[in-house]
Amino acid sequence: MKIAITTWGNRVSPVFDSAKTLLIADVSGHTVGDLTYEKFTPANVTGLSAMLNQAGVSTLICGAISTQPANALVNQNIRLISFVSGNAMDILATFARRNTIDPSFMMPGCSLAYSRR
Repeated sequence: MKIAITTWGNRVSPVFDSAKTLLIADVSGHTVGDLTYEKFTPANVTGLSAMLNQAGVSTLICGAISTQPANALVNQNIRLISFVSGNAMDILATFARRNTIDPSFMMPGCSLAYSRR
């Protein structure tokens, strides 16, 4: 399985619309494998969806995201887990072990109810 995380430095980008870099990771057997970084333009959700689908990414983890891009990603069969904050590598390691986000990584006032697909 491949997972992508919008990043800002070593953290999840707090706002999807401001992100410019994706961390893409192979996850197999509860461990994180190969990591790559890709540039992207958040305003071009169609292009992002195509890139994610072509790369085999099934899940996108991000910070705050507006309804329109969120719906566009989900409509392209991308599992979206939004309103996440914290160190991207810590989140990735936890997600690999559990296939879900630990509630401690959710933005204040948010819950996993925001996970969509």
